[in-house]
Amino acid sequence: MKDIRIVFMGTPDFAVATLNALIDEKYNVVGVITAPDKPAGRGRKINQSAVKKYAVEKGLTVLQPTNLKNEDFLAELKMLNANLQIIVAFRMLPKEVWNMPALGTFNLHASLLPAYRGAAPINWAIINGETTTGVTTFFIDEKIDTGAIILQEKINIAPSETVGELHDRLMDLGCKLVCTTVESIQSGTVTTQEQPLEEEKPAPKLFPENCKIDWTQPMDTIYNLIRGLNPYPAAWSTLSQNESETKVQFYHVEKEIANHQLTAGSILTDKKNIRVAVYNGYIIVKELKVSGKRKMDAVSLLNGYKFEEKAIML
Repeated sequence: MKDIRIVFMGTPDFAVATLNALIDEKYNVVGVITAPDKPAGRGRKINQSAVKKYAVEKGLTVLQPTNLKNEDFLAELKMLNANLQIIVAFRMLPKEVWNMPALGTFNLHASLLPAYRGAAPINWAIINGETTTGVTTFFIDEKIDTGAIILQEKINIAPSETVGELHDRLMDLGCKLVCTTVESIQSGTVTTQEQPLEEEKPAPKLFPENCKIDWTQPMDTIYNLIRGLNPYPAAWSTLSQNESETKVQFYHVEKEIANHQLTAGSILTDKKNIRVAVYNGYIIVKELKVSGKRKMDAVSLLNGYKFEEKAIML
């Protein structure tokens, strides 16, 4: 067991991988802070965060505060006597929390800061057509993702890579970077580099409004939006046919350059393919979800679903 005492804070699967790496490396994780349990799904069954499930399985001390400034929580946190806190995919911390340990509090962020500060850095890197991204560890300060950079690791983004695929690669990369960061802090060899304060390519939260496809945009813009939201939360459009409108979510797609005179959003189908017209070509839909139906490949949908001749994506 290594002598540094760590409190780990995180919620989703992305954070579990790093917590697991710390445990595998025999670091002394004295406490885990994660989101409160909440009802989810149609049955409103109480759902635990991925981090909580893992922490309980490993017999780790778990705290789930609703208010990070609550005096009882702060007292419990102090009693853990940690000298380092590590944050991965958690919420913004008050100074009373991040300033508590003697060795500081650092965060793992899934971008090459200062680019893509914010809630959805992996999505926005793909949506904006970036060819490289990476992970960054940095000490937390009063603002969001602005603290002094400790370490960074860069990787390339493949031209057809989805956010789900990139998420998993960055998750693996982030595990290693966090462990290297802890080693440098523990050995007293850590160095930092201040970030420029200017906003560089923000990564705001994803809402239905910024996930909707505008079929009049260039082909690459549409293609990048779809793969940057696949599998979650999924780019979407409204299918208009037979004087009714239906929501359609798009997952795997391909590009086809072609000359045509069709209105953007027009739909062409045969027995195996769904094509949506865009400027200079088509988006070929390989996997989608029509409202009221399960997610399926185009061939399966076309076996039992008919697009009318004048059907269009709005």
